[in-house]
Amino acid sequence: MINKPQPDEYASFHITYIKLVPDGDIIELLERLKDSTYSLFNNLDDEKANYAYAEGKWTLKQVLGHMIDTERVFAFRLLCFSREFVELPGFEQETYVNGTNFNSRTIQDLASEFKATRESNLYLFRSLTEEQLNKKGIASGYLVSVRALLYMIAGHELHHWGIVKEKYF
Repeated sequence: MINKPQPDEYASFHITYIKLVPDGDIIELLERLKDSTYSLFNNLDDEKANYAYAEGKWTLKQVLGHMIDTERVFAFRLLCFSREFVELPGFEQETYVNGTNFNSRTIQDLASEFKATRESNLYLFRSLTEEQLNKKGIASGYLVSVRALLYMIAGHELHHWGIVKEKYF
């Protein structure tokens, strides 16, 4: 089992994500989340998927698109750091969301993309050795371990689950 990362393995603001991850097998959690997140979004109708709870806030399509983008960025960092110590730039979530066409796509298409992204990433996650999990790199100017990135992927998804439940439903 992959242990939770220690505070020296990530920037202090990432505790927001990591503390949301329950104890247990992180890979099993990511597999369960894949199915539940896919199901939640895939079963939305167009009206609900295009809903934003306030002016200037993202639609549910944009939320899911952001979750896909973030998983890709975190997984890329994880891949790079598991191979070598490198420094990678940050990414601005608003720029990424505003630079897309999420709202012109169907929510079912986005849900399928989320599921495919997670399924692909799970192969990488399952292949990580203990040595690779402990490797680190720099992202957005902060030192972060491969293990922390794995937990941040799950925690980011759980973070958005909370927002979706509170603000959209």
